[in-house]
Parts: sequence; C-alpha cells; structure tokens
Amino acid sequence: MMFKTINISLLLMVLGTISIFAKKKTEVPTEADMGAYIMVYHKDCDHGLHMAVSYDSYTWRSLNDDKPVIAGDTIAVQKGIRDPHIFRGPDGAFYLAMTDLHIFAQRESADRAGYKNAPAYRTTEWERDGRKYGWGNNRGLVLMKSFDLINWTRTNLDFSALKCPTGITDIHGKAIPWSEVGCVWAPETVYDYEAGHLLVHFTIRMKTGVNMIYYVYMNDDFTQMLTEPKLLFEAPMNENGCPRYTVIDSDIIKVGDKYHLFYVSHERTATVKHATSVRLTGPYVQDDLYDDGEKQGHEAPNCWKRLNQDKYVIMFDNYSRRPHNFGFVETTDFKTFNMIGYFDEENSPMKRENFSEQKHAAVAPLTVKEAQSLEKYWKKQTKKNKK
Repeated sequence: MMFKTINISLLLMVLGTISIFAKKKTEVPTEADMGAYIMVYHKDCDHGLHMAVSYDSYTWRSLNDDKPVIAGDTIAVQKGIRDPHIFRGPDGAFYLAMTDLHIFAQRESADRAGYKNAPAYRTTEWERDGRKYGWGNNRGLVLMKSFDLINWTRTNLDFSALKCPTGITDIHGKAIPWSEVGCVWAPETVYDYEAGHLLVHFTIRMKTGVNMIYYVYMNDDFTQMLTEPKLLFEAPMNENGCPRYTVIDSDIIKVGDKYHLFYVSHERTATVKHATSVRLTGPYVQDDLYDDGEKQGHEAPNCWKRLNQDKYVIMFDNYSRRPHNFGFVETTDFKTFNMIGYFDEENSPMKRENFSEQKHAAVAPLTVKEAQSLEKYWKKQTKKNKK
C-alpha cells in the first residue's frame, strides 16, 4: 500500500545537543537475540524523558541517576514532555513519541523569575484559554528516532496548523477545524505490516469536547505525515450522535493475527479496557475479559512481552495512589489476567532500584550488549556532570 505525502504544516527542528542523524545498523536483532529491556517514562518534577533498564523484566534501574536523559525544554515547544512511548521498529530503530505539554509551566516560570537567564516557559496557566480548550491543552507531539538510544533525530508536529478536515462537528453540525484542537496526547507508534508504514495513534479533543483516538501514518524517517489524521476508536454514540464519554491513552500490540487495543474509558472512574481487531486500524470490538482488579482511577496502559516467553504484561499508571506507582498484570492468552502487584510492594516481583514517582511509561526490547552500552554511556555522563 502506498501513500502520497500530504501537504501539512509541521515544524522540523534539530537539537544542538543531540546528533542530527542516528547511526544506522546493518543487522536487526530477533527476539532470540534480545536479553534486556528499556523503559521510558516522565516525571512531573521535571517534564523530561527518563529511561530505565532491566535484564529480567522484573527489576529495573534508572539511567543517569533518575535525572532526565533528555530535558523537555530542549525538545518541546511547551518546554516539557509527557507520556513517552518507545517502539522498536522492523528496521531495528527506536521510535519515541511524546506529548508536547508542560502542565506546570506557569508555576515554574514564576519560580525562576529571580534567577538570571532563567527560562520563562509560560505566563498563562495553559498554552491557550483553558475555558475554551480545557485542562492541559496543547497542539502537538514530539517524535524522535534513533538506532542507539543516544543519537536522535527530532520532529515537532503542530496539529493546529493542519488544513485538512477533522471530520468532527459541533452540536449544531458545524465542522470544527484543526485550529480548534484542544489536546493531542499520549502518542504511540506501531508498524502496519499490511500498509508497510509506521502508524502513530494518539488522543485528541476538539476544544473542551469528548476525547477520542486518532491515527496517522508516518514516513520511515519519522519526520513527515503520510496521511491525514483519521478516527481509530471512540466511545459508543448517544442519542445526539456524539460519543457518550471520553476514551484516552490507546496502546496496541499484535499477537498472532489479532491486534489488542488497551485504552482508558472515562465512562465512570478512569478504567483500563480491552478491545480486539483483525486490522490495525479497526474496527475494534470491546470485550469484558480484561480485569486488573484496580478500583481506583488508573490510566496509561502499556502491553509488552517478556522475552522468549509466552507471557505478556499490561503495565498501568495509578495516579490515585500516594505515592505514585505502577500496577502490573500478566496474561498468556488475553482471556485471563493475573494481577501481580505494584512496584516494590510486598509479594510483588516488580522492583525499582533507584527511582520512584515515575509516570506514563512504555517498554521495548534490547539486546544485552545494547543495554550494557547504554548503562556505560550514562555512567560516564553522570561522572562528568559531578565534576
């Protein structure tokens, strides 16, 4: 399947502190070659990108002493990132997709006001009027690509500049343009083998309306949309033909010939739900088989495979817990699900060695050599920073 690059407005910026081009690999490792894992996450205290590694998928150690490996104010229009997702593509490259959003930018600008050359992130609570565009409004995403997790290319997408139709109307039936987008959140990348392209799916909201899941296809360099954004998934319709409630935080994994969509339903309390399809772009049919046993509001599901095992983990972010923590569920058949606990809790196999308060994470496989090289690199950087 071929796509013609559409005429969209996007901003391509290159970081001075991160290499312009990622070094390409000649060999793509298979699952049998893998023996480690990379986890990406953000923290509210700095709005930067964090990484942790594991060699057994149970015990995790943060890189760079749990400081950002990439500062949000160096890559994001809003000077902060959230909801990072990492995907290992069929070319062996790593694809990072992040929300371009800083929810404390006004406060942090005020905190820095007395310091010389301190960055002024934002003078308003939100990027645009919160009454019109809602909580945490933003316009776009940060996309990055690397072959070694150190040298990256970067693209910033601004959805408010799109001129194509959204396919969304207001209560009066009037078309709402992309310039009125209220949020573009929680992007994730997956590869569509049928289409032969990378697909990025994400949460959108128009003004203060109901959130739903959209998607676009991207070029191989991860720098250009190949298609207009299209609807992937939404809640059932009400009598007025509008989604009854918000759905956010989509996560998709292919197992066998079936795609599994995990997402968050806000029909009542924020709850992780499960749906399946034989096609990546749907339609998806929800089932009631998934049950993580969590009664508090939770979000950000991420499903990943334990290497060389028929075990899949659904990791979720429980924002209701104090202190903040992740819950973990295991399955072998996506019909029965076993809650195995939270990080560092009694009787839970999931452990953190040197970090806490992580939010909205994702996991991808590594070779042992890749993990060791990454740890070695950040140990050197940490020593340099302490001098």
